[in-house]
Amino acid sequence: MSAEKADPPATPAAPATAETAQTAQTAQTAEKAATAAPAGGPAAPADPAVPVFSVRGLWKVFGPGADKIPGSAHADLSARELRERTGCTAAVRDVSFDVHRGEVFVVMGLSGSGKSTLVRCLTRLIEPTGGTLTMDGEDVLAMDRAHLRDLRRHRASMVFQHFGLLPHRTVLDNIAYGLEIQGIGRAERRARAAAMVEKVGLTGMEHRRPGQLSGGQQQRVGLARALAVDPEVLLFDEPFSALDPLIRRDMQEEVIRLHREEGRTMVFITHDLNEALRLGDRIALMRDGRIVQLGTPEEIVSSPADDYVRDFVRDVPREQVVTVRNAMRPAEDGEGRSGETVAPDTTVAEAVGTVARSGAPVRVMEGGRCLGVVDAGCLLAAIAGEKAVAAR
Repeated sequence: MSAEKADPPATPAAPATAETAQTAQTAQTAEKAATAAPAGGPAAPADPAVPVFSVRGLWKVFGPGADKIPGSAHADLSARELRERTGCTAAVRDVSFDVHRGEVFVVMGLSGSGKSTLVRCLTRLIEPTGGTLTMDGEDVLAMDRAHLRDLRRHRASMVFQHFGLLPHRTVLDNIAYGLEIQGIGRAERRARAAAMVEKVGLTGMEHRRPGQLSGGQQQRVGLARALAVDPEVLLFDEPFSALDPLIRRDMQEEVIRLHREEGRTMVFITHDLNEALRLGDRIALMRDGRIVQLGTPEEIVSSPADDYVRDFVRDVPREQVVTVRNAMRPAEDGEGRSGETVAPDTTVAEAVGTVARSGAPVRVMEGGRCLGVVDAGCLLAAIAGEKAVAAR
């Protein structure tokens, strides 16, 4: 999907071989990714109180008369009924959320849930059918082509599932490609690309070509290319789904590390619940184009909104997600005055060792204040999905 409408390609003078066709297709994909990415440094600092993205009542409907569906009697039809009666498909249905500055916002759902369509609507790679959408308070849907191009080039960069690397270029030149498209001089773009090589752990591989890299290394190149243009927000569209489990975990660790170091806002699309729980500050879980629950990983695991979400999270190890803030009980009989302590965001799994060593209730402390205590009974109740009870 191109970031901007382009003129139709010229008819080739002669048939291409399979190899040259594949190379041309890969180059075209990379150019689209680079064009969609920002360049020339970040935009002016925005008001931290204003959401990076604010979405209200967003729709994306495909089919004849799509613009008539939102707000009509057809809007509440099931996906099947809507197709049968109108010939339309609602990929995104009346979706509302904010993405806060500096957070990792994960959109999760199964295939066909609308998650990838939604992330493409954020920069109008796919045009929304209805609703409102702002970035840093600016109306994205009202932007003309010039302003939209500026948003894509300077403020939001996408990391794709299929890396779109140029097979005839080195790692360094692939990373610098987005900067080259934007007209950055050779010396500057190579210097910025070299810094990204080190940042994503590819030092020593600068002169290799994509065919000489593993899948995980290729994805690191794609990530470095997006980072090289220093965007305000990174959009990840299932970037690790094609990778082997161990490599996928390494790349998740890389995203966690980069976010910890830079605090960059990220919107991450995935169908993997474990990945969503591992990466997300908040998760929007989608089904049939709608958000069925939006909350922190702990909120979704502890308080599923319906049977669909409950079925999703039933095999999640609760002790890895639930924190002692939601497992503690009130302190009694001087329990809050002395003894071992844990922070309220400590997971139940992390607190087990402290409680076992202590042999007594452990204080949950925040800012010098005792919020409550946890003991073995509290931890077991949290794992079982039950409420903690006071000691007798």
